[in-house]
Amino acid sequence: MSFEDMRSLLRMLVLLPAGLLAQTSDIVLPQDKGPETIDVSAYPPPVQAAYKLFSKKCSKCHTLARPINTTMKWEEWERYVKRMMNKPNSGISNNQGKEVFEFLIYDQTNRKDKNPKGFFPKLSDEELQRMKTR
Repeated sequence: MSFEDMRSLLRMLVLLPAGLLAQTSDIVLPQDKGPETIDVSAYPPPVQAAYKLFSKKCSKCHTLARPINTTMKWEEWERYVKRMMNKPNSGISNNQGKEVFEFLIYDQTNRKDKNPKGFFPKLSDEELQRMKTR
């Protein structure tokens, strides 16, 4: 393993706790200060049902405002949902994770992508670390 690989691994191990900490309700992110609900009445019925599941499961560990007011690309949402599924006591099954992911992608595409300046981008690991040390 090269020096750079070791350095990257060490950086990841140091920053990982900050990312996990920010997923709890103990830290308030800028996204948390936005609306906690959205009107999904114009969304297709399966997406409306997925919103209900999303609301129930994703409010266990953090505010719903956090994902509602965050923009991410498809791959980032996929990683985020998988990470949340692996959280202790998340209670999110594979099928439920897929449904939550599909809601997040539909919402990203049909609401957030049309007004990107109205939402916050995902915070970097460095930004999360700075918030932890405040």
